[in-house]
Amino acid sequence: MDNPVYTITVLPLGASVTVDGATTLLAAIEAAGIDIPSSCRNGTCRTCLCRLRAGAVAYTIDWPGLSVEERRDGDILPCVALARDDLVLDVPLARRAATGRR
Repeated sequence: MDNPVYTITVLPLGASVTVDGATTLLAAIEAAGIDIPSSCRNGTCRTCLCRLRAGAVAYTIDWPGLSVEERRDGDILPCVALARDDLVLDVPLARRAATGRR
C-alpha cells in the first residue's frame, strides 16, 4: 500500500510543505526550511504547540501533552503528529530558516 502524501499550509507564512503519512509534521516543516518553535520532540514540553485550522492528524504516542480542552479547540503538537489529511496550521512564530538551504 502506498504511503499517502499530504500538504501542510503553514500560516501566517502561507508556505506549503508536503509530508507523507509516516513523517511527523515538525520533521517535514523543518526539512522544507521553515523554523517553528520546538524543543523536546517527544510531545511533553509543548514548545511546538500550534493550532490546527483544517485537516486531521494522528499521534505517534498515546496521549501527547494536551488537555481535553486543547484538543477540542484544535491545538496540536507537531513533533508527534502525523498528517491524515491536507492540513492548515496556525504557527504565529513560524519563519523561513536563515540557513542558505535551497
